[in-house]
Amino acid sequence: MTDLRASGAVTGTGDRSQPRAALPALCATQITSWGIVYYAFPVLNPQITASTGWSTTATTAAFSGALLVSAATGIPVGRILDRRGPRAVMTTGSVLGVTAVLAVAHAPNLITLSAAWLLAGVAMAATFYQPAFAALTRWWGEDRVRALTIVTLAGGLASTVFAPLTAALAEHLNWRTTYAILAAFLALVTIPAHALALRGPWPPAPSPPSQQVTSSGSVARSRPFLMLAAALTLNSFAMYAVVIALVPLLLARGASPTAAAWALGLGGAGQTLGRTLYGSLASRTGVTTRTVTLITLGGATTAAFAVVSGPFPLLVGIAIMAGMVRGNLTLLQATAVTDRWGAAHYGRLSGLLAAPATIASSLAPFAGAALARPLGGYPGLFTLLALVSTLGAFAAFATMPRHKLQLVADR
Repeated sequence: MTDLRASGAVTGTGDRSQPRAALPALCATQITSWGIVYYAFPVLNPQITASTGWSTTATTAAFSGALLVSAATGIPVGRILDRRGPRAVMTTGSVLGVTAVLAVAHAPNLITLSAAWLLAGVAMAATFYQPAFAALTRWWGEDRVRALTIVTLAGGLASTVFAPLTAALAEHLNWRTTYAILAAFLALVTIPAHALALRGPWPPAPSPPSQQVTSSGSVARSRPFLMLAAALTLNSFAMYAVVIALVPLLLARGASPTAAAWALGLGGAGQTLGRTLYGSLASRTGVTTRTVTLITLGGATTAAFAVVSGPFPLLVGIAIMAGMVRGNLTLLQATAVTDRWGAAHYGRLSGLLAAPATIASSLAPFAGAALARPLGGYPGLFTLLALVSTLGAFAAFATMPRHKLQLVADR
């Protein structure tokens, strides 16, 4: 693999000079932002509902609202990133994230809680993977896969670090105080890191190869783009419903809240392990093959949760395997645009590609909580989610060029 220092990616030399501290800073901020703004919620939500009397469906709907706002905000954020770079966007997002988490901690009623989560959604769009991926794709150029792998390796530890940490705090403190402490930590890590470490010059967008379509609009209207968006949307719905529903599933299977939080966290460790394998997978498979394979494997691990009731170490093993698949799928989505259409319009195209997937992931927690009861419990929900992943795999297969699909049919 190309050495980043030799290519100028670390030293700041060459046409794609960037700040030395950008990559380690983004590693730290992805762990912290995901861990506090996203993964603390499934750990704390049982305590929130127990202490306030608010229903699980209502609090999960408020959290889903944040993800919906993130989807809608991600498209204009992508355009800004293409033009101006990540520093102002991600620093502002960090400030909004801290404000939102504090507002969640002090929310006196469901309306205020919902408003706080909507603000958190704007922060998610400006601080989560999409802006970090846009920054690394532009700054690292041809070495982007290695840079993306490094930052997602770190990001995969978000649940590993913060799910158990949040559970430990919640054992001794109430959920409001826990969220307030997490907000302070979020401020200390992410605001200065984004403000100080992302100060490098923003390189001009690379010109696409002559054989590629140069208009982002024509790409976004093409059949492969639309089918890929459908595949990632179905996969995101299933994947994020599994993440949020895993703790309730394990509680129903007899695990303690702390043990369930550790299982969620170890799934994050699986993400990190899986991402170390993505470079090898990408070098040995075509883009359609690995998309279909990874989505299918995600459905298989979801089905395993539905049918395996124990023992608990086996469920933890499935959580780790599911995390490995999720880790690869994150990198798959990060490179989906550049692998097919180049990096010239990465911010806008990735925003368009991520928007329906983020909407699906935002609806997933609410839909999962609402569907679990009529489906007879969480095993029934996981069975349905496995079927959704299967549909996503079929949609991914349909992204194959028409002439190749015809060859497959002829066989």
